[in-house]
Amino acid sequence: MRCEAAVAALREHLPAHAVLFDAEDTRAYECDGLSNFRQLPMIVALPENEAQVMAVMRVCSRLGIPVVARGAGTGLSGGALPHPQGVLLGLAKLNRIVAIDPQERIAVVQPGVRNLAISEAAARHGLFYAPDPSSQIACTIGGNVAENSGGVHCLKYGLTVHNVLAIRGVTAEGEIIEIGSRALDTPGLDLMALMIGSEGMLAIATQITVKLLPKPLAARVVMASFADVESAGAAVASVIADGIIPAGLEMMDQAATRAVEPFVNAGYDLNAAAILLVESDGTHEEVEEEIARIEAVMLRAGATRCQVSANEAERLRFWAGRKNAFPAAGRVSPDYYCMDGTIPRHQLATVLSSIAAMETRHELRCMNVFHAGDGNLHPLILFDANLPGQSERAEAFGAEILELCIKVGGTITGEHGVGIEKIDQMCVQFGRAELDAFGGIKRAFDVQGLLNPEKLIPTLQRCAEYGRMRVHRGLLPFSELERF
Repeated sequence: MRCEAAVAALREHLPAHAVLFDAEDTRAYECDGLSNFRQLPMIVALPENEAQVMAVMRVCSRLGIPVVARGAGTGLSGGALPHPQGVLLGLAKLNRIVAIDPQERIAVVQPGVRNLAISEAAARHGLFYAPDPSSQIACTIGGNVAENSGGVHCLKYGLTVHNVLAIRGVTAEGEIIEIGSRALDTPGLDLMALMIGSEGMLAIATQITVKLLPKPLAARVVMASFADVESAGAAVASVIADGIIPAGLEMMDQAATRAVEPFVNAGYDLNAAAILLVESDGTHEEVEEEIARIEAVMLRAGATRCQVSANEAERLRFWAGRKNAFPAAGRVSPDYYCMDGTIPRHQLATVLSSIAAMETRHELRCMNVFHAGDGNLHPLILFDANLPGQSERAEAFGAEILELCIKVGGTITGEHGVGIEKIDQMCVQFGRAELDAFGGIKRAFDVQGLLNPEKLIPTLQRCAEYGRMRVHRGLLPFSELERF
């Protein structure tokens, strides 16, 4: 009856074809890129404009129905995992580029616009949108805002939070909220950093204003080979210590390059234990000077080989290998589990050595690719879900990596978000006071707890069950925290 009542109420505002509830229609929405968590939604709603999003939220608020927003479904933390008694709100049809303003260097877009489409639209003005996650050909800007996505060029140009000026969205009650502005400053509290990375738990973004940057006149990449991961890790720290801020600084271990090379033919050194890709961009003179400095740093750090991209086609080929690491993993293993943690740069070698020991302990292989410049790791754990116990071992392996990141002074996520995947590790990363504060912020925006419930912020009871936090005499400071 609950489903029937909700469908009837939603169809008062949306066309019948935009409200799905049969299992065969909702099956396509049962998971995001983290496919080892699956759940059919009760209903899928596919609005085509902001007014319909508002109507959906008002219906769900009135009926007390949870809502999970979804973009392209490329997320890797289960952030878009549906609620079994809720509405999956698909925003893919809100895919219009509202405006490109080359004078102010901004783009105003709807959440369903693909990341790469923004740069493609801005290219005729000599501009581009900087954050470039590996899935940029498919992922949407709304999802990027939800997860605070980065990319291979985030070291120089920043994450999504550094490139968004304003967000217009819909609250859990179906009202409009506007955060930020085109100006350099805005009146009142700066809530932008709260919204970006909140994983759809505070409001539903319906229009996003992003910064555009001038396309660099030149860009070249140094590909440096190393005989061991320790030397490669030291080279990363040396680049930053030398005062160089590259446009991109990525690292791949031998397992990754050997998986990628047959797939992309990027020209990687397959004898190297690890390679670094270090990009410089700017004017021709700036790039020439910086590339020479980067090469010198690499050689001092013990690089066995340095190759500089000879032209634009070769530069793109070097990056194509890195950006296709995930699909390449799918060619060498029936399944893979992509982790996402961040560590201090000087801990790279230590953590990689520890991951190698974990491979033996869990009896599973692991490819390592990551944004070395900011210490954002993406270990790819290879397994076969058809073999008994391998899925469980892969999850245990991933959890151990995350807790190692915390131990060495890092964090459990860099850009993939917490979602449902890392919610137990939130109990390790944060104490009771911090979780209380997170819950308080959630309630301030969403008093019923309807937006993406049971994600990101663990209940204190869950932390107690995970064995990482003691709940005093079974009492919680906010009883309503259980809803979140």
